[in-house]
Amino acid sequence: MKIGLVSLGCPKNLVDSEVMLGLAEGAGHEITNDAGSADVIVVNTCAFIESAKQESIDAILEMAQHKTAGRASRLVVTGCLAERYRDELRAQIPEIDAVLGTGEVDLIVGALEPRAPAGHTRGGLAATTPLALFTRGADGGVRPHQARAARHRDVETALPTYLYDAATPRRLTTPGHYAYVKIAEGCDYNCAFCIIPRLRGAYRSRTEASVVAEARALAARGVKELLLVSQDTTFYGVDRQDRGALGRLLHALDAIDGLEWIRLLYLYPTTITAETIAAIAACPKVVRYIDLPLQHASARVLKRMRRPGNRQSYETLLTSLREALPGVTLRTTFVVGFPGETDEDVEELLAFIQAIRFDHVGVFTYSHEEGTAAAELTDDVPPAVKRARQRRVMAAQRRIVARRARARIGERVRVVVDGPSAEHDLVLQGRLPGQAPEVDPVVFFTDCDPSEYTPGMFVDAEVTGAAGYDLVVRPL
Repeated sequence: MKIGLVSLGCPKNLVDSEVMLGLAEGAGHEITNDAGSADVIVVNTCAFIESAKQESIDAILEMAQHKTAGRASRLVVTGCLAERYRDELRAQIPEIDAVLGTGEVDLIVGALEPRAPAGHTRGGLAATTPLALFTRGADGGVRPHQARAARHRDVETALPTYLYDAATPRRLTTPGHYAYVKIAEGCDYNCAFCIIPRLRGAYRSRTEASVVAEARALAARGVKELLLVSQDTTFYGVDRQDRGALGRLLHALDAIDGLEWIRLLYLYPTTITAETIAAIAACPKVVRYIDLPLQHASARVLKRMRRPGNRQSYETLLTSLREALPGVTLRTTFVVGFPGETDEDVEELLAFIQAIRFDHVGVFTYSHEEGTAAAELTDDVPPAVKRARQRRVMAAQRRIVARRARARIGERVRVVVDGPSAEHDLVLQGRLPGQAPEVDPVVFFTDCDPSEYTPGMFVDAEVTGAAGYDLVVRPL
């Protein structure tokens, strides 16, 4: 059969999508990028925040049209939304034929077949609440329920335990010169706003041998850049009481022929060790790029979020990172509008941003998520105030980025070519070591013939200007 797949959410979810495609292809099925020609369509969903849930539902409904009015004969829904609301999805979107949670990735081949079972009988979080979490409007559209969900009953459900390894088939969907490698799954933290531990299970690390074997195979296929991902990448090995595991893994990956860049994503402020920092400094292929979601700077808000640290401890950590890793790129994300957040808390966050001068910042507005501790908090910040605070923080970051860009003009940089720009086919686009795919700004090339460059080439260039958050470079 021809299998089409829509992957939503984070790179960790993308790896699951690529594993499902690899398993399907290994079973003899053909993969297609055209939903209109697919016999079976899989939607791998995200459910981290309200907007992600809505995007997932919209994608499911859009793909369901190919079943009701097109060629597709089967619709399979997988991922975090499926793990969380499997019963509601089946009941309220009858076009769905099978539902697989996050721990059932390896069951995808069976789910593609007619009359296949809809995953394990293990229920998602939906089985623990009497309140329907979706509503269907007069236009037929399905929306996440906006009412505050009733408190979930304490019903024990088995958490996902699946973890792919180097022997698992996988079909890359990223450009051929970079790939994500999930080095661990799950999470052991208890952040008040986050549902991930209940959707993905406890933290479980892959072995070093498994990660290295996969990395070697990817390098042999032409991959030049590895992006290591997990819910907390610096927690790698701690679940096995091996706190030096990440440093050793970086040294092993650094020795693989063919790789040019190794990038760490999703670090955590309390699990970055001196050994990890030393490994980053010592390994030439490990780019000096620290992706550290801090969520806030106010000690009061962080405590309510059940996050560690405060502004002072964060400043100490970030200063030490800059001292140990000269030229390091610092990236973070913040949440504004958390219940009880005050104007004073936002002022402290702004002062923190001004003091640290991050290279990249993302700012999200808080939304209540059923099943989290924060969903029970009643001192909500009005939506308009959340959006205003988000705009204010991003405006402050734009001014920092503009000053940084001006200071970089004339700098010589190493750039990886990603290919033609999505906005302008005749403009070449690439990234610096301090720019991760999809989430960070990019660089645009001038004074060159794009036809002379191929994706995955590494080019020496000079920064000549800026275009908003992006930089403009001239190849040398």
